[in-house]
Amino acid sequence: MNPRPRKRFGQHFLTDPSITASLLDAISPSAEDEIIEIGPGRGALTEALAASGASLTVIEIDRDLAAALASQLGTDFPAMQLITEDALKLDLHNLLASKRQPVRVVGNLPYNISTPLLFKLFTEVEALADMHFMLQREVVARMTASPGQKAYGRLSVMTAFHCQAESLFEVPPQAFTPAPKVTSAVVRLRPNQQKPKVPAPLLNEIVSHAFAMRRKTLRHSLGKYLQEDRLVSLGIDPSLRPEKLSLADFVRCATEAGRQ
Repeated sequence: MNPRPRKRFGQHFLTDPSITASLLDAISPSAEDEIIEIGPGRGALTEALAASGASLTVIEIDRDLAAALASQLGTDFPAMQLITEDALKLDLHNLLASKRQPVRVVGNLPYNISTPLLFKLFTEVEALADMHFMLQREVVARMTASPGQKAYGRLSVMTAFHCQAESLFEVPPQAFTPAPKVTSAVVRLRPNQQKPKVPAPLLNEIVSHAFAMRRKTLRHSLGKYLQEDRLVSLGIDPSLRPEKLSLADFVRCATEAGRQ
């Protein structure tokens, strides 16, 4: 059984064995791992993950694909947990709390849900060991961008706050069925062991507000939170635009704003 890809789920199935092999090599699953795979599709990675002996949980929104996976792998890997649900709506906190150790998360994420799903995972990052995702190349560029680069923005700052991000390799459109119109890339995320002591929701709010007006100077884009003199006291030039600020700069802004 090979269910057809559904456009409403943004499905593009990985079909290139060499890319699958490269991804598995990057993940390097073992029998000691707790792994969650999001969006397994037709199971290009799933069987190899299960065969590693890892404790595997698979999350698939498409009921037809979930049924096909259960039929294909259920007998050989009866311990595999299959959850047929939207990953964006899933109670991720309780799922992670049920695991015996920090979880490794992998997935070929649909482009239309990748950013909100990443932010959902960031809220649970303390329960994660690492993450490996195949995403649109543009998204990976944003995740790994540095201050001053064109791709630098909210996703760059908040990714750096929560994780160390590494772009591993690119994946051409022809590696998928149907072929997407864009190139993909694989990113590795390792949660930071120590993070600045600032509330993540406040930092995210300030960073989001700043980049919502990214062409404005900081005296305007951050004026809701910090007056110009307070920016100066933090060693931040109010005439700069948000893309010039590092994570450390935004942390100082959020820390100061939180004192009000």
